Amino acid sequence: MAKTTWTDADPADFVGAVEHPGRRRDAATLLDLMRRATGVEPRMFGTAIVGFGEYHYKYASGTEGDAPAAGFSPRKAASVVYLNDGISAHEELLGRLGPHTTGVGCLYLKDLAAVDLDVLEEIVSRSYATLTTGTYGKRAAQG
Repeated sequence: MAKTTWTDADPADFVGAVEHPGRRRDAATLLDLMRRATGVEPRMFGTAIVGFGEYHYKYASGTEGDAPAAGFSPRKAASVVYLNDGISAHEELLGRLGPHTTGVGCLYLKDLAAVDLDVLEEIVSRSYATLTTGTYGKRAAQG
């Protein structure tokens, strides 16, 4: 499997080309929200993830690499916000967020108009801070 890397593609162009109008609107909102939450400009990670900042991970197995410290992807079924420090690290805030579903390190949002954007910004900010304080060695499932 090829390793995903940062590209020179323009995140604003990517967001502007999202086909579904609701996902495109939500992606534009996430672009601004994550800029504020992280204090960094977005870059494309691969072809479908808008990333902010970077963190280095190293697992006990010896596997290591770099990934976005915050990021999102406007998928067909929902917008995905990546929380690589694990969903469990944000349980209290998630209870106040509004309608969402989760995976191990993914927050799925069908409509940003239905969630508390201040709470979402706090979640992203905390996750970003955790991931950028040094080498983050746990998998999201261990969070």
